[in-house]
Amino acid sequence: MIATAGTDFDIILVSGEPYADHPLSPAGMIARVLDAEGYSVGVIDSPDWKKKDDFLKLGRPRLFFGVTSGSIDSMLVNYTPLKRERAVDPNAPFQSRMPDRAVIVYANRLRELHKGARIVLGGIEASLRRFAHYDYWGDDVRRSILLDTRADILVYGPGELQAVEIARRIDRGEGLDGIRGTAIIRAEAPEGALVIPSFEEVRDDKSLFAEAQKRLTNRKTIAQKHANRFVVQYPSPIYTPADLDRVYGLPFSRRIPEGFPELGMARFSVQTHRGCFGRCSFCALSLHQGERIVSRTEASILEEIRRMTRHPEWKGFVDDLGGPTANMYGTDGASIEAAHRRLIALMRAARKVPGVKKVFVRSGIRYDLAVECPDYVRELVRHHVSGLLKIAPEHVSDKVLKLMNKSGGRRRLEEFRQLFASVVGRKGGRPQHLKYYFMVAHPGTTDKEARELADFLKELERSGEKPVEGVQIFTPTPMTRSTCMYHTGLDPITGEPVYVPRPYAEKKAQKRMLGAEGE
Repeated sequence: MIATAGTDFDIILVSGEPYADHPLSPAGMIARVLDAEGYSVGVIDSPDWKKKDDFLKLGRPRLFFGVTSGSIDSMLVNYTPLKRERAVDPNAPFQSRMPDRAVIVYANRLRELHKGARIVLGGIEASLRRFAHYDYWGDDVRRSILLDTRADILVYGPGELQAVEIARRIDRGEGLDGIRGTAIIRAEAPEGALVIPSFEEVRDDKSLFAEAQKRLTNRKTIAQKHANRFVVQYPSPIYTPADLDRVYGLPFSRRIPEGFPELGMARFSVQTHRGCFGRCSFCALSLHQGERIVSRTEASILEEIRRMTRHPEWKGFVDDLGGPTANMYGTDGASIEAAHRRLIALMRAARKVPGVKKVFVRSGIRYDLAVECPDYVRELVRHHVSGLLKIAPEHVSDKVLKLMNKSGGRRRLEEFRQLFASVVGRKGGRPQHLKYYFMVAHPGTTDKEARELADFLKELERSGEKPVEGVQIFTPTPMTRSTCMYHTGLDPITGEPVYVPRPYAEKKAQKRMLGAEGE
């Protein structure tokens, strides 16, 4: 049973986002998974932390409270890259439902009102604060969120396997130590654990902060001392295609509340796989979801599409067929070329499902991979995009791209542009265009590199393209390599100094070079 009202639940989930019974909703997915295991689940969504009744209305769960901000970090929801409150931002005013540092606020409210209750943290906000981390909004190094919330355990990554194991152990009266994909507080570091510099050391010494960053991985047991205790992370669980087929095959209603328009735009999206091996320096995905690709079976994906065609609000369109990077599907255990052939077959089969008018691919693609398979680009452009294809080169300076860990550099971008032009030139019919996403003020970007990007955009415009789809100012988020560079002025991989554009005026000037305003 999943409900937002009632009493006597085994588990109660508290989410900063509205609850949606949808596979792309973090609370929705975990609720469905636990329900399938026979647990009764209640959901408190978008609570007002100032109102006690919001945290009391479902009572006290038999097993635990699960706490998450949702699919987006509350600080990114509430603030622009230049730390302006989004609620008062003249360029894009937005009223958030979440308090700052929502996971900490919710967990401490629950601890106050339900003394002795078990609290489990999950989601992106908790996951990327499991160790000591640099906090951009406070411009300081904060300790693990486990200590600030006094939670019993933290789940990092998607969390379905972990949530079930935690529920089973608490149900049996067993301890929570040693669960893969979790972090806990222990008196001592486990034998054989990788011990990284302590909270106190990384707070006071930027070189040790960089050293700790260099050692972070989901593949090992890692311990970090905080005063007289250790925060211990256990390696992530090994998800299989069968695991993904099972959870995405659960009977989601796909009902989206009116207050959740972001998810409403992806109501009929299908997740084909998890993981990303790109390891872009500014992206936290490798330390959250992981670098290992796990692809669902074609049969499972096609069955999900068939179920969607029976939905009362179905209009014939698959909103997105993809994942963190759409064309990494099938790369688990296969070459790039073989994976793209498998993906082409899936795309063709999806289009043939009765009731399907069009299958869009709106997830980002890695053009540096796509150039290896022109047939995939042709299939994508001819059947799965509408007018434009969005790509994210982020920059064109080889120096900056190296710091971003974007493979192939400008050379690969030019190869893809030529390939795309050749495909479009033979397509005929509706015009197709490329739209680009770029990033300014990333560590390593001086005025010279910013000007290099601005000159590139002018070249595109002279050739008839209107290229800029989005320009964002780099925002340091916890646990990424780029954030480490921003805080320390050092590349944690090489140990070399890195220039960091810190003043707001400099960041805005770089954005204006590209003809973009705002934040």
